Amino acid sequence: MVREKKAWLHGAVGYEIYTRSFQDTTGNGFGDLAGITQRLDHLAWLGVDIVWLTPIYPSPDHDHGYDVADYLSVRPDHGDIDDVRALVERAHELGLKVLLDIVPNHSSSEHEWFKTALADPSSPEREMYLWKDPGPDGGPPNNWLSHFGGPAWTLDEASGQYYCHLFLPEQPDFNWRNEAVLEAFDDIYRFWFDIGIDGFRIDVAHALLKHPSFADNPRNSIPGPDAGPLERFFAFDHLYDMDQDENVEIFSRWQHIADEYNATLLAESGVDDHERLARYVGPDALDLSFFLKPGWMDWEPEKIIKEHLGLAEIEPHGISWIVCNHDQPRVASRYSKGGLPLEVGQMRALAVTTLHMALGGVPFIYYGEELGLASADIDPAGREDPIATRNDTEGGEARDVARTPMPWDSSPQNGFSSTTPWIHSPDRSVAETVAAQRDDPDAIVHRYRELLQVRKNNPDLYEAPFERLAAPSSDVGVVQRGSTLTIANLSDARQSVELPEGTWRCIYVSNGPKPHDATTNLHVEPERSVILHRV
Repeated sequence: MVREKKAWLHGAVGYEIYTRSFQDTTGNGFGDLAGITQRLDHLAWLGVDIVWLTPIYPSPDHDHGYDVADYLSVRPDHGDIDDVRALVERAHELGLKVLLDIVPNHSSSEHEWFKTALADPSSPEREMYLWKDPGPDGGPPNNWLSHFGGPAWTLDEASGQYYCHLFLPEQPDFNWRNEAVLEAFDDIYRFWFDIGIDGFRIDVAHALLKHPSFADNPRNSIPGPDAGPLERFFAFDHLYDMDQDENVEIFSRWQHIADEYNATLLAESGVDDHERLARYVGPDALDLSFFLKPGWMDWEPEKIIKEHLGLAEIEPHGISWIVCNHDQPRVASRYSKGGLPLEVGQMRALAVTTLHMALGGVPFIYYGEELGLASADIDPAGREDPIATRNDTEGGEARDVARTPMPWDSSPQNGFSSTTPWIHSPDRSVAETVAAQRDDPDAIVHRYRELLQVRKNNPDLYEAPFERLAAPSSDVGVVQRGSTLTIANLSDARQSVELPEGTWRCIYVSNGPKPHDATTNLHVEPERSVILHRV
């Protein structure tokens, strides 16, 4: 469970900011650190406690900053170290904690370490990355694939060896069995903790170590000829390139450093198995881990309930719950596919987020989610995502649709910038902006704000023992934690839920009017969640 010294994690709710799309203050079309500082008041008003920033480091931008060229400085179009200090200072004044993204699975091919590794095969830097001789046929050493298409190996013609990259060739993977890599990242963590950063979200945490045999991954299916890179990637069981047991030893090493600063570490863990994911958190591992699987789901009520409550029963304290992040289309659009009104998707998303509040850990909201934003319209000619730009077979939307500028008001560029933003998409409507929604008490942003306040005011929601109660249907979830009862009716029908002993009062409903006090049964309307308190 969460370490006791991290009192600030108990009951916290996080908020992900896609840094380049939040607020531009310099007029270059890119969001920056000063812009985030300027907008922190909105997050404090909303009621979140933790702000996570996507990468702020220098990068050649082959993968929007997830290819880091220098882990100890700030990219100029985001600001500088003083801007980081100013952001942290203002956040702390508002009671907010700040997490940075760290990318330890791979660096940029433009990092000095990798450039030295290429130039001198006998250098210590060479051992910091994964190099292998060609396979028996002269090709790649094994059948591992890149998430972004093609083999996970690129040939260095000068030396005749291949280097490993589970993502782009411009993102070479580190050798995490090399002590120099371990020591370098120890120093990186301490550098940012000394500046005042409160923790890190660890990108691709599950892929750090590779099995020393470098064996072929077994195939589990045969994708069709039009399959995209991710479908081809997951046509294999990734037994040897991801989720190695020894990853936890690295996590423990890092968490001990973070504990010295009362800081936290949060894994991005692409692990679907509940038991294996639970290993990533706890006294001998990390404070927290994301559970990513729900972020890829469309509206599949039975599956949503099964995945959430199944994991929460195993690990009711250390999971960070999401319905969306920067890698998926926005949840309001995913949940309203098939021509349904966007409002249907918005209310479904809020119903699932309400359930998150009773599952322990630290739920996260993706920027703009509190506004009910839909995926943006992106001109195919203006796509930026490498999944889309490097693979014609992948759907044109890719990830760009969830990465467009935050709509602050009805001015040009929705108040994000004084110039054309880095990614081209139409301005949002007035009703979608922060300014309009905050002025409208019936807007969805107020439902999110109320929900976060209810969680703060009812610590049983995250501190009391987790108990899953009987539900009338597999697409309904019922969770009791102490004096609170959370019911998520994700079905398309009104459901009668049997209540534990006592009188129960509704303190939050995701949509519609609050039901009256009840003692034996409560009728919950379809696609709606309620939080009850025993009176």
